[in-house]
Amino acid sequence: FFQKTRTAVKNWFTLFGWSSGQNPISIPYSLRRDVCKIQMTSSEEKGFKQSLDKDSKTLYDMLFHLSGELLPSITTSRSLHLDPIERVWQLHHEHSTLLAFIKGKGAYLPHVMPEFLLDPDDYKKWIQVKTSDTDELRKGDVENSDKDLFILEDSSFETMSKRAWTDVLLQIYKVFVLPRVSSCKVTDLFSLGKVQTMPRIKSDPLSSNIYSPHERTILNWLNEHYEKNRKIVWRDCQKGEVPPMRWIVNFDRDLLDGLVLAAQLASYCPYLIATHFVRMYTNPRVPEQFLHNCLILVNAMNAVNLAVGMKV
Repeated sequence: FFQKTRTAVKNWFTLFGWSSGQNPISIPYSLRRDVCKIQMTSSEEKGFKQSLDKDSKTLYDMLFHLSGELLPSITTSRSLHLDPIERVWQLHHEHSTLLAFIKGKGAYLPHVMPEFLLDPDDYKKWIQVKTSDTDELRKGDVENSDKDLFILEDSSFETMSKRAWTDVLLQIYKVFVLPRVSSCKVTDLFSLGKVQTMPRIKSDPLSSNIYSPHERTILNWLNEHYEKNRKIVWRDCQKGEVPPMRWIVNFDRDLLDGLVLAAQLASYCPYLIATHFVRMYTNPRVPEQFLHNCLILVNAMNAVNLAVGMKV
């Protein structure tokens, strides 16, 4: 499940996270590596700067594109310290600033420590510095040198780093992308159709402890489109009758058969009805029929260039 989640997050941010088209990322490797346009190599022995392409994109470029804000005291054109200890302090400070910034916007990341966002070599240096009794510890941090310090083995750290970066990206999506959903637009869209046969899902913040108001607005959008279009899309269905009315209340089980998403796509691309959607099972019972429907849905998405890496 986690691998599928990480793949979905990687695909979305690769396609939509940047201001000038696609930019492939890997979690956590490219995020840890491309923290600035000029950076030090991870090997201490080499001791030279590695200049990245001037058009290379960093995590902070992505964050500025999605939020419209620059992080305090961080610029995308800076360079890292040559001294490995100073570099670790600098990176840790920047990751702390990143976490504080998105938490201030509503992100929930109590389990992610700044050091989990470092690469393995820098994490080892950070642990070495924090556990040493030398003057490398800065005065302001002596009292908290052992507070919330988690020492992880190499294999455990890599697992934790993947999880931490995935959760950071998910929370960035939650606080900067989901809020763009407007309930007013959905209300205006369907005020003309008078589709009132299904109860609406409340968008009040206290009406659900699972979905945010923006997610519940999307659920309303799914309900409205499905109820409005099910009799149109499958009026001449080849594999069953018009599907029954349903109330869509979640993003997993209610979307498994492909019919709800097909109804959304048909609202904007009605020409796909005759070429694709009339061949769907409207009352699927066995896994093969679910697979058949989802194959048609993905093929329809590809036909209109909605190639977002979705697997059947």
